[in-house]
Amino acid sequence: MTVRNRLSLAGCLLALSLPVMASPADHAEFGQPAPAASATRTVEINMTDIAFAPTSLDVKAGETVRFVLVNKGQLLHEFNLGDAAMHAAHQKEMLQMQQSGMLTPTGMGRGGMDHSSMGHGSMDMPGMKHDDPNSVLVEPGKTAELTWTFARADNLEFACNVPGHYQAGMVGKVNVAP
Repeated sequence: MTVRNRLSLAGCLLALSLPVMASPADHAEFGQPAPAASATRTVEINMTDIAFAPTSLDVKAGETVRFVLVNKGQLLHEFNLGDAAMHAAHQKEMLQMQQSGMLTPTGMGRGGMDHSSMGHGSMDMPGMKHDDPNSVLVEPGKTAELTWTFARADNLEFACNVPGHYQAGMVGKVNVAP
């Protein structure tokens, strides 16, 4: 077998194995992350202390939305897509991150947890990272983006799961129409 044939075979095997290697967190019942270029519309979400504007959003199943998230508040905020049960589970993780010093009221703490370099957790806190594809942290005065293709879902919310923020009402409704 020639080197060229071996490289072709290796490329084919790699391409066939990609779906198996993909993280299951990249896909959810309610949709999946998408490249910004595939968005059919852009929605700006303003984050203040402690609220989102707008507080609800109507989307269609199959629609790809590019969210531009603007933190106009003085505190760290999160934009997270999910249902109430997913938010409750994520809030426990966020509380652990806060207790470990990885999150502060205004940003990322020790370990240099930089959400923009997703997948790189703190060296002193192995396994603790904020890298869910349906979620982004936004520091005060900063802007971030998240692009999502929606599937059919009930009871979908966008929320801030920084400890105490969801409970204070920093949650909005996503209505997904067929």
